[in-house]
Amino acid sequence: MKNIHREGAEAQRNTAKVILGLGCDRNTPEETIKTAIVDALSSVGLTVADVVSVASIDKKSDEIGLLLLCQQFGWHCTWYAASELAKVDVPNPSDVVMKYVGTPSVGEAASILKAGGSQDDLMVEKYKYKGHDGKNATVSICLVKE
Repeated sequence: MKNIHREGAEAQRNTAKVILGLGCDRNTPEETIKTAIVDALSSVGLTVADVVSVASIDKKSDEIGLLLLCQQFGWHCTWYAASELAKVDVPNPSDVVMKYVGTPSVGEAASILKAGGSQDDLMVEKYKYKGHDGKNATVSICLVKE
């Protein structure tokens, strides 16, 4: 599990409204994605109540686990094309992600785009979680620009 957190997020924790950028293996169960989300949020003192929406790559728009979570929490999900995500400067680009989906970042880039911010607004750059099912989920958390 890899946790990368931004310094100085303390002052934002009590009033933060955030966007989640989500990525996962194909057919990742809802419970694995949910655990990744809850763990990532709690690592910076946030809860699901602080989330205003989520974002991911359009190739995940049929991912049942993601869709069920969005429905459960009432979150709107914005789906971005790989070409849009590839234009966003991110702190942790991945050659593996680039190989499989055509952009070096999904979660970080999607959360930054949706929040209207930059990589400086990431509270959690990249939280990686591997579920008991062997499936991976990643969560990035970006502050919403006021």
